[in-house]
Amino acid sequence: MAQDAFRTAVGIALLAVLVLAVLAFRRWRRNPDLGTPAERATFETLHTASLAAPPLRDGLTPEGAQRAIRHLRTLLGTPAVALLDGTRLLAWDGEGVHHRDHAVRHAAGAIESGRTSVLDAAQIDGDQACDVLDCPLRSAVVAPLTSGETVVGALIAYGGSVSAALVRATGEVATWVSTQIELAELDRSRTRAIEAEVRALRAQISPHFVYNSLAAIASFVRTDPERARELLLEFADFTRYAFRRGGEFTTLADELRNIERYLVLEQARFGDRLRVRLRVAPEVLPVAVPYLSVQPLVENAVRHGLMAKEGGGQITLGAADSGAEALIWVEDDGVGADPALIGRILAGEAGESVGLGNVDARLRQVFGDRFGLVVETAEGAGTKVSFRVPKYAPGVHAGPPAP
Repeated sequence: MAQDAFRTAVGIALLAVLVLAVLAFRRWRRNPDLGTPAERATFETLHTASLAAPPLRDGLTPEGAQRAIRHLRTLLGTPAVALLDGTRLLAWDGEGVHHRDHAVRHAAGAIESGRTSVLDAAQIDGDQACDVLDCPLRSAVVAPLTSGETVVGALIAYGGSVSAALVRATGEVATWVSTQIELAELDRSRTRAIEAEVRALRAQISPHFVYNSLAAIASFVRTDPERARELLLEFADFTRYAFRRGGEFTTLADELRNIERYLVLEQARFGDRLRVRLRVAPEVLPVAVPYLSVQPLVENAVRHGLMAKEGGGQITLGAADSGAEALIWVEDDGVGADPALIGRILAGEAGESVGLGNVDARLRQVFGDRFGLVVETAEGAGTKVSFRVPKYAPGVHAGPPAP
């Protein structure tokens, strides 16, 4: 986890440098007299790298390689460049296309050894001598591409002759490409982890809640058929939302709408024992939040806070504007809990409330550690669970509207 965090921090730092370079380059483009030739060359290099980065953030794919390779050749300044994964040529840019069918053979040694290699004309031609009289590809530098400790491909810079500067430049560009590949893998790992946790959370939808909801609906079938019909529709919409396929995020408005369905079903069981108070600022309703991030907190308040309290109690659900962030909280006046137990739950050391630990972990994965859950509680004093989310965060977009 620490290694992933370090790599993520490195990626963010690289991205920040590239953004600053792009801004500086654009400023230079508007006023090309600014800066020395060396400064202008630096701006141009960093700008080219910034153009190659987005396609590579999808990983080492044919589509990304095709979009990035022209910029990689510009960085290296060679007649041709090839980009390969472990078994195939993904993209070629430049001259000497009659050699492209041999690129896999050219890369084999570097991929197997994990070290940069230099090829001469005989090694490039292999058994079939090049019949192009003025072929510009008479040598090549092959640098491995890695993800973690694994070699996943190769970058080949073809030219007329090899210099020490070209060997170093090819190695540096390959290292930079490897960093983009690792960041893409980290993004995929984070997505897989979040999807797994959402599946785990769905699995925790209490069978007792399902049974009790259906029993409550059945109790109204004869005495109040219209109420039974309304509750059945609420139950259908609740389960449809809980098992939807629409991305990692939803709007706060959609999350609150599903919570309303949940509370309607619970109030059908508890009647006046369950009282609900809403304090939601309209301006934060469009804010994107992790899917199923608020509903488990409400369910936790009902199951662990109020069900054990004689006479029931009140749940307050709130959301407020807090500058660049939205503050969201769920508060109950129930039986409360031991703060030490809550600490163990959030640390994953106790399983009494899978919902709390799950939501806390996903918030930290998406937004960072300072955006985890804050739990204020004591035995006999109720519980308040709150968290903050940025109004705007890179890569965070709400999925399609809930039904």
